[in-house]
Amino acid sequence: MNFCRNFNRRVGNNLINMRIVQFKLEDEKTRIGIVNGNNVIDVNANDSTIPNSLVDFLNQSEDVLGKLKNVAANPKLQYDLSKVKILSPITRPDKILGVASNYKDDCQMRNIPFPKELTVFNKFGSVIIGPNDPIPKSQATNALDWEVELVAVIGKKAKNVKAKDSMDYVFGYTMTQDLTAKDWVMRSNGQLLMCKNFEGFSPLGPWVITKEELGDPYDVKLKTWVNGQLKQDGHSSNMIHKIDAIIEYFSSVMTLLPGDIILTGTPFGVGASQIPPQYLQKGDLLETEIDKIGKMFHRIV
Repeated sequence: MNFCRNFNRRVGNNLINMRIVQFKLEDEKTRIGIVNGNNVIDVNANDSTIPNSLVDFLNQSEDVLGKLKNVAANPKLQYDLSKVKILSPITRPDKILGVASNYKDDCQMRNIPFPKELTVFNKFGSVIIGPNDPIPKSQATNALDWEVELVAVIGKKAKNVKAKDSMDYVFGYTMTQDLTAKDWVMRSNGQLLMCKNFEGFSPLGPWVITKEELGDPYDVKLKTWVNGQLKQDGHSSNMIHKIDAIIEYFSSVMTLLPGDIILTGTPFGVGASQIPPQYLQKGDLLETEIDKIGKMFHRIV
């Protein structure tokens, strides 16, 4: 499982287009890194003033990109990307917020109207795992479902932000499988808290890419495979409520903080929509991919 494939551009070619990781070496100390071709630049070794948590870094510095550009322009220490352990790029954010039923193709295939208001949920930071970590199959659910999602990462405090200004508050993007215990949706009378917060239900990664690196967030493909079979093959152009409107909605009620993440919905093809319904079982291999971001691999254990 090689996270490096298809990422051979050097950071130095465009210092605002970056892939930012959290990783560990054998000493088990978390570090921030910049993907540089098939290597990862050790940001903390190059600048000891930078925290070793991306959430802390975003909260403590108003010039995150400037500091990262300085490191990338003259890297002193870097490692082979395949030799380090890639962690979730975001850990313990203040908020994980999600939007359900937010793709036109998903709503159409389920024969439900496009929601006029956002259907929202939250997840807890403790359920985040890395882009190659095993996903525990809890005995409490018989309907463990997959949901690939584009994730927006907030870069600065946002309160009462209007949609036209919302994208100024986005630092970058990553991806997740918004794993859901679908049997708990009915069990909880339609509430989404319990079904979204089993252990390991928010794999993130493999890195955060800057919004400049992604470009148009409504022009990327989202894919999920289970045991090599393509299950989801969607496109972000089908998003109903766009990211700017989502940020306006959330920030009208709460202050979004640097490092907060927003899950923007999933396209058609989740397990509950298969005929007959299909759910993840122990031993299954779950693969996730979004254009320009990369790929994640998870074994259900």
